[in-house]
Amino acid sequence: MKKSQQESQKLLFYWGSVSMFLLMSFPWKKKILLATFRKKNTLPETPGVYFFLGAKQEVLYIGKATVLRDRVRSYFSADIMETRGPKIARMLEGVRAIGYHETDSVIEALILETSLIKKYQPPYNTDAKDDKSYNHVIITKEKFPRILIVRGRDIEQKKFTDPVKYIFGPFPHGTQLREAMKIIRKIFPYRDKCVPNSKKCFSAQIGLCPGVCVGEVSARDYGQTVTHIRLFFEGHKIAIIKKLQREMREAAKKLDFERAGEIKKTVFALEHIQDVALIKGQDQEVTEEKRWGVRIEAFDVAHLQGEASVGVMTVVENGKENKEEYRKFRLRENHRGNDLSALEEIVRRRLTHTRWRMPDIVVTDGAWLQRQVAEKLFSQSGTLPLLVGVVKDKHHRPKDIIGLPVELAHFRESIMLANSEAHRFAIAYHRHRRDKEFLTAR
Repeated sequence: MKKSQQESQKLLFYWGSVSMFLLMSFPWKKKILLATFRKKNTLPETPGVYFFLGAKQEVLYIGKATVLRDRVRSYFSADIMETRGPKIARMLEGVRAIGYHETDSVIEALILETSLIKKYQPPYNTDAKDDKSYNHVIITKEKFPRILIVRGRDIEQKKFTDPVKYIFGPFPHGTQLREAMKIIRKIFPYRDKCVPNSKKCFSAQIGLCPGVCVGEVSARDYGQTVTHIRLFFEGHKIAIIKKLQREMREAAKKLDFERAGEIKKTVFALEHIQDVALIKGQDQEVTEEKRWGVRIEAFDVAHLQGEASVGVMTVVENGKENKEEYRKFRLRENHRGNDLSALEEIVRRRLTHTRWRMPDIVVTDGAWLQRQVAEKLFSQSGTLPLLVGVVKDKHHRPKDIIGLPVELAHFRESIMLANSEAHRFAIAYHRHRRDKEFLTAR
């Protein structure tokens, strides 16, 4: 072989290796530049997962779509601030390319989106990373495992105490997850509530449970079903189909045509997933985002000449106080009356609670210095909310809001409410701590 041909083949092999490495390294299969997308939307009209990429190809945001072309196009509408809020609007300013990965069905896009968010932790998917409020799919550790939907809060607070073998999630959209589980259960009937060696459960009567309750399935055969469910949630549908096709051929060779026919139906169901309910559910996603609304967090400090120092965080969502989300911080460091260092401790400690839903707008009590303290800490954490400060007059009454863009002026009332609540909550907590210390001293 000539030297030039050898070098060509080496180069071809090298680029082939690089291409395979890139395919394995990045979660998207295809990518288009934002400038190209704006000229012509070339995204396919299929389900899938999309990725907004920054200048350094970093993943800023991951989402799923019933129709990729329509879903991504919706982000570039004139009312994006109203429909998505300031956080997503700011994210779009940094987008330079759009990646996407097509899937065969919406249910696969739902599962892929969840696993990729968990793996890559994009900075603008803060809501979906919050696994305290959202649902998880649990496979229990038993002879006949149950498949259950459990809230992250119940797992964290140990309300759910059964042994767990596998856990998938969090899934932010509860309605879509429940519809997805109905589809999966029709393909792979599983146990959820029934008790082995008891009477036949209702799910078994309608074909959604393999009859664990009355011993109609062995632990080995049921274990195969559970493995298929696990592989499906891990994104290995093709591997399941290939395995089932092998089993189908083996059953046919043994003249077990009934078994071969059952497997063939399962393969067909996997290859032609009917997820109409999920397609409808996709349209509810924006509605769910609106229900959550824009989250505003306000911080304040209270002390008496540096003594009994405390800090608080208040939350306003949909224009109303969410008092269940209020938090108190008994300051650990000696700030000697320095409100800036006290604010820094509060925000730093707040950011350690990654399971709390991240804010869209952060409100500090004061001018540019207070706002800069919060901005530095939130930037370091990789979270990029809108930061504003409420300036007070000499009577400590709200005078102005700094850092609030004109197009977000309609949030002014909610920002003022959050700030007012923070001041009230901080004073009340400070008085409580001061009175308690006074009684203890006596």
